[in-house]
Amino acid sequence: MSGVAGLANAAWLLSGTGAVLQYRRALEEPGTAQWSWLAGRIARDRESDLGRAHGFGGVTDYASFEKRVPLCGWEDLVPQVERIRAGEAGVLGLEPVTHLVPTSGSSGARKLIPFTASLKRSFSRAVAPWLLDLVRQRPGVLGGPAYWSISPLEGDGEPDSAVPVGFPDDAEYLGSVRAGFVRRVLPVPSAVRSVPDVGLFRRLTLLALLRCRSLRMISVWHPSFLELLLEAAVPDWDDLLEAVADGANPWSAALPPDEARLWRARPDPSRAAELRRATAEDWTRWWPDLQVVSCWGEQAAEPGWRRLADRCPDVLVQRKGLLATEGVVTIPIGRERPLAVTSHFFEFIDASGGIRLAHQLEKGGRYEVVLTNGAGLWRYRLGDLVECTGHLYATPSLRFLGRAGGVSDLRGEKLSEWFVAEAMSVLRASGLWSGEAQLHAWEEGHKAGYILVVETPTADEDLPEAADRLEDALIQNPHYALARRLGQLEPLRVRRVRPGSLGRAQLEGAARRGQRLGDVKPTVLVAAADRGPP
Repeated sequence: MSGVAGLANAAWLLSGTGAVLQYRRALEEPGTAQWSWLAGRIARDRESDLGRAHGFGGVTDYASFEKRVPLCGWEDLVPQVERIRAGEAGVLGLEPVTHLVPTSGSSGARKLIPFTASLKRSFSRAVAPWLLDLVRQRPGVLGGPAYWSISPLEGDGEPDSAVPVGFPDDAEYLGSVRAGFVRRVLPVPSAVRSVPDVGLFRRLTLLALLRCRSLRMISVWHPSFLELLLEAAVPDWDDLLEAVADGANPWSAALPPDEARLWRARPDPSRAAELRRATAEDWTRWWPDLQVVSCWGEQAAEPGWRRLADRCPDVLVQRKGLLATEGVVTIPIGRERPLAVTSHFFEFIDASGGIRLAHQLEKGGRYEVVLTNGAGLWRYRLGDLVECTGHLYATPSLRFLGRAGGVSDLRGEKLSEWFVAEAMSVLRASGLWSGEAQLHAWEEGHKAGYILVVETPTADEDLPEAADRLEDALIQNPHYALARRLGQLEPLRVRRVRPGSLGRAQLEGAARRGQRLGDVKPTVLVAAADRGPP
């Protein structure tokens, strides 16, 4: 498979040459590139229902666009999306909506995001420069297959919708041409996504990956997804190796009958013997040619990313850029995360509530992301907070801080996720703890407060001191300080949990809500409504 995969990878890379050159030019003049993108979109959708309602025919510059088109959130789009779902055309734009893709926020109701051919091309334009930079850093990544995580939790297929809900497989996000290349380098058939049982989903995924000795890249979202997947091999190790050795699939009954043939394989006893020598616990030896692991790596995800980096010193464990179902925000280029200025149009709400454009962001500034994409989201508040860490040429490089709506307000304290995340980052850097941590809100009767939940393998770390230090940091928020002083909030508590517990709980919660794994951004602040009693 590695020869076919290598050719497909090379073809995929070459297909993105034009997008790479366009992006490189745009990095030097982001303001010009952004207005060019927006002007083209306005001209194309002038006669859509939304375009007529907001007078697109009179838009001549950004100022007139800002004046005519209001900022919006998901609740503002629900009536229009329902019309699209019923089969109505020309609602948010003139381009046909090909799919409605399910997603949700951390705890909110499901959303159906419109997808068009233009939006898929926008994703491709962002992926191309990322892959080229990845190959520059690790040329060997081209030589074999890549595992792109597949979500088993998306509820696709709604017979009462005139527009297909969900994609047939994850490769479709990249558009028809690149999707064909991607499918040729995927060691795990996309049919696995139709398996609702998470245990069977993991066994089938592991079987396909263990058969693939030449695996070069692993791309997942939440670091815990990969950790949980690999840990699941231990109890089934003997069965997995037997299946590798004889080419059988003991779990084929879980697959649709017409898909089971994709899992037939030649017996490979030598591969099974190699894996047995590597052992179930040391997955770093399963794939000797592995070059890259890509996952979330900022804020709450940093400890998980660091665990992977420490575990795989010879592998590039790369932090992903910021992306969502609605669009791509940043692209990993070396150590920077520049804005995807050729994929969508971006605006940013600053601390004073003012609007800034991409070329107006300042280093150290913190902003909420507003997105206009190619599928009918106009001035859409994405809900992500970012910090400008610098610039690549003239384009801002951004760091994810947390969710703009991530505020816990039990007794008027108004703790925001980015404020808590920053406090935890400082404490983690001081060595008070090394694993993942979350701040959980709780209410019981008339009492309320917060629990610092920390993953630690031993009792060595000084968690009481960590709780005291975090309390000192939280009191810098005057609303929290007042609530503590008045006795409205109990003193901060601390709880130790086993490594991997927090990521597992977050993924299981996403499963209960029917959320795509790719939408599960790690969080450090868990509101009382999102969890059980303390």
